[in-house]
Amino acid sequence: MKHLMLYGPGILLLLSLSFYAGAQPADRLIRKGNKEYRDNRFKEALPLYQQAQQLRGNNAAAWFNAGDALYRNKQWAEAERSFDRVTEPHNDPLLQQKAFYNKGVSLSRQNKLEESIAAYKKAVIMDPADEDARINLQKALLEWKQKNPPEPEKTKEEQPRQDKKKERAPPSQSKLTPKQAEQLLKALQQREQQAMQKMQQLRSRSSGQPEKDW
Repeated sequence: MKHLMLYGPGILLLLSLSFYAGAQPADRLIRKGNKEYRDNRFKEALPLYQQAQQLRGNNAAAWFNAGDALYRNKQWAEAERSFDRVTEPHNDPLLQQKAFYNKGVSLSRQNKLEESIAAYKKAVIMDPADEDARINLQKALLEWKQKNPPEPEKTKEEQPRQDKKKERAPPSQSKLTPKQAEQLLKALQQREQQAMQKMQQLRSRSSGQPEKDW
């Protein structure tokens, strides 16, 4: 099952075979792999998924489940690459969203914090109702802020003289800034407050409605 914690595993995809009718040999291997996985025999499940990949290289279920097995075997970099194959645009959007979540978990295990934030963010964008992804994104952003505190402003005496003709290099677009992290956190908190207000409104409406006299 999908875990709430930042370093929890992803979910095992067991209902994927209906999407890939006609690939019977690969389906049988996936079913066998799922049985081994459910019995916590992750090392035995992995080669079965990999055989399914060889038979049908575009089978998203095989790549997804192989990623889960690799993660359980603590092969986090390989798991990340396996989930990457599921996030390709031609795959089912539901599987893509779950793969982005699992990719974020695998990246966090490798201490690739900014990359995991990007993966969680895509998972939240694709499914704003995914509370697991939202919580993990919020935790990752908080951790990033703790590791990257804003630099204190220097006084005029402390600032080194710079040649006015020299231009400052533009900031790297691939790096998060403290301001961006703060904006993401505020957006998540605002979304959470809006969801709570909606729930309260629905509860008040349902409690205030008189029962129908049939």
